[in-house]
Amino acid sequence: MRSSLVTHRTDLSFEWIDTNSELQEFVSYALGFDSYFLDTEFHREKTYFPQLALVQIAVGTRIALIDPLSVDTSMMRPLLEGTGTCVLHAAQQDLDVLAQSCGFIPSRILDTQLCAGFVGYTQPSLASLLQAYLKITVPKGDRLTDWLRRPLTKDQLTYAASDVAYLEELSGLIFGQLNENGRMQWAVDACEELRNRPTGPNAPEDAWLRVKDVRTLKGRARWVAQQVALWREERAMDLDLPPRHVLSDIAVLGVAQKAPRNAEELLQTRGVDNRHASGAQGRALLDAIKEGVHLSSTGDLHFPSSDTEDVDKSLRPAVTLVSAWVTELARQSNLDAGLLGTRKDILDLLGGSSSARLGVGWRADIVGRDIEDLVAGRKALTFTGKNGANGLKLIDVPNE
Repeated sequence: MRSSLVTHRTDLSFEWIDTNSELQEFVSYALGFDSYFLDTEFHREKTYFPQLALVQIAVGTRIALIDPLSVDTSMMRPLLEGTGTCVLHAAQQDLDVLAQSCGFIPSRILDTQLCAGFVGYTQPSLASLLQAYLKITVPKGDRLTDWLRRPLTKDQLTYAASDVAYLEELSGLIFGQLNENGRMQWAVDACEELRNRPTGPNAPEDAWLRVKDVRTLKGRARWVAQQVALWREERAMDLDLPPRHVLSDIAVLGVAQKAPRNAEELLQTRGVDNRHASGAQGRALLDAIKEGVHLSSTGDLHFPSSDTEDVDKSLRPAVTLVSAWVTELARQSNLDAGLLGTRKDILDLLGGSSSARLGVGWRADIVGRDIEDLVAGRKALTFTGKNGANGLKLIDVPNE
């Protein structure tokens, strides 16, 4: 690692790509390398779907800032779906926006944030890793930057380029540590797991569960809230607006509680105004309310069961103890505890879920099989030393 602090370069060499011919040439160049380094800038504050505003790619000796507002982004498909490895930092949102905006994601990824979790970091920022490994300080980006504005300023372009400029050197150091520790395959598996997570919007049928204070509702009001939130979500998708711009959460709650039957009663509900109560929108909202009232006659609508309800009562006391042990094991192993196993992972394993992450792969090797032995009585946890939970140790139980 470098020994002295270095401020980020303000003279980064990068190219602005806003024509299809330039993009085609760059993609052809990038295909000649085994790895490329990618980041995106996007907005979603005023829309339902994220708006891709910029794609930054560093590969070989070049850094390209690609303008998705001017080029056909499908031309990036050969690169992203090719055999090269795409290296990103905190990749989840980038994968989401690429899937939504372009219709495809990289075929192979390595996420430096995720990989750093296998050498002791817990969801580190790119800036913190650059300081730790390269002694480079990068400027904080303006969170209010309008990346959809054109032209972008030189400072904005330089900041965007810096997000990928150092990823090759940084990732090389992290991957070197992983290889030394025999954990590279763990990181590869975890990144593939991340790559395969579902992208895109949540199911509209579940939108009511995301309404603030919806758990205060009872009986019929829950059914009405479900149907009104479903209508709001689908309309938000059609209009490409945030759901709250269609109807506020407080209006959903008010409508659910009162179940208004006409436009006049709608207007007496908090959060509802003329644009909600009149015309086709008003009729559609009233239809959703009516459907909710009808469904309420079929029985009670319950919230999804908590994770602990799916676990045998006799095993529930073990969850907290096992969680403490997993956290301690992660600390001893210099792993991010969230990577090794979350509470949900433990509950899935104890509940016999076929998709339990602790039951397969590297997690099963490190901790999953020991948890199964613990629950079966083949092993036990004991305290050692004077450090309380920090002294948790797994021991074999002698056969009687």
